Amino acid sequence: MGGPNLEIFKFGMYIMFPIGWMYYFGTNLENRFAVPDFWPAPETTHKIPFERDELKAELERLKRRRLEGRARRIQGGEEVANGEGGPGEG
Repeated sequence: MGGPNLEIFKFGMYIMFPIGWMYYFGTNLENRFAVPDFWPAPETTHKIPFERDELKAELERLKRRRLEGRARRIQGGEEVANGEGGPGEG
């Protein structure tokens, strides 16, 4: 069997190993684990409109986008119904 010195060494390892692990992975995180350009730049993200004219312009853009998608779906449905396109056609 070991002795008191072995027990003190084991206790020290049990205490210091998690502390050392947390210190190693907890310091200098920005340089060690950073991925460059992970987050988009603020000028490329969506901007929330606050002014009345900006809100109206955004609503018009969304409405136009919705109507274009609807027209595309209707056009695609007519092609499938007429046998001009669809899955399996190649």
